[in-house]
Amino acid sequence: MDEIFSIIQFLKQAVKTGASDEHLMVGHAPYLRINGFIKKANTAPMSKEDIDNAILDIAPTTIRDKILTLCDVDFMYEIRGCSRFRINYNRQLGMPALVIRNIPYRIPTLEELSLPDIMPSIIDQQNGIILVTGPTGCGKSTTIASLINHINETKAKHIITLEDPVEYVFECKNSIISQRQLGVDTKSFTDGIKFALRQDPDVIFIGEIRDKETMAAALKASETGHLVLSTLHTNDAVQTINRVVNMFDEANRYLIRKQLSETLRATIAQKLVYSEKRQKRFPACEIMVVTSTIKDYLVKDNTDKIYDILRDNTIDDMVTMNSSLATLVNNEFISQEEAIKCSNDVQELEKIFRGVYLGTKAYYE
Repeated sequence: MDEIFSIIQFLKQAVKTGASDEHLMVGHAPYLRINGFIKKANTAPMSKEDIDNAILDIAPTTIRDKILTLCDVDFMYEIRGCSRFRINYNRQLGMPALVIRNIPYRIPTLEELSLPDIMPSIIDQQNGIILVTGPTGCGKSTTIASLINHINETKAKHIITLEDPVEYVFECKNSIISQRQLGVDTKSFTDGIKFALRQDPDVIFIGEIRDKETMAAALKASETGHLVLSTLHTNDAVQTINRVVNMFDEANRYLIRKQLSETLRATIAQKLVYSEKRQKRFPACEIMVVTSTIKDYLVKDNTDKIYDILRDNTIDDMVTMNSSLATLVNNEFISQEEAIKCSNDVQELEKIFRGVYLGTKAYYE
């Protein structure tokens, strides 16, 4: 007799292995992502009935009766004492599938994440917008959660989070934290931002900026005395600025660049780099702090010159992705080969390793 698949036991075991994600598909054994790598579980292939039963075991009561007829839906599930899970139900060639992201209860500190020392000062802003960017699975959600918790522990603020769905759950400490979920507590990001402005916030976190309406609402909120945090799927500061500006019609782009120059405080682009030696991943970050020169470049649409400022500026604690990778190598967290695999500009990184740039000393401090 075949053993009955238990989604609860499977998830408990996955958390113990240190997995960040799980993939369940008909006809395949479960797959787990551990330290960024996909690994196949040593179990029998899953049947449609296995996945259907798993979905019915963990789906919220509000959608349980209809979930098997839906094509795509996101929801949260919690195993008390173990972890929270962000679950995406989808279909592949007509068959049901699940992609699950593990969301730990404990939120790591900025220091525990090995993030740059400038992070606390970046988040110590009264207003404006800060964007944390990077590809899927690069640790954006964890970095944002750590930044929010830093405010929570050190400031007396009212923080409102708007998420789809809510991932990390915060405990109010020195701050009040109100967490709102799309489809449950508010209809959309745009509505959530609009009504958040009437709820006495100091800080607003928007889970993801997906369209120009959300971007426009976020910029408006940052103009009216609030600190706004959000995420984008971009790889660096220049790409982030271009993505924001290009969300809008060409006729409005000058005004958006002007608005962005007045509200953008910083961009933090992140990657996770796996260390074979240490058997874990470390964040490499490109950090752009908006200075008067960068504001001028934004307004004049000279964004191509911004990278030169990032590379050459050692006064405002700016960091390029390559200098961050070089620092990880210098601190013996990762190897040069591992850094090169993650670099967007391998030639520049190799020059840094050879000490070609005059500013190399600053990269390694």
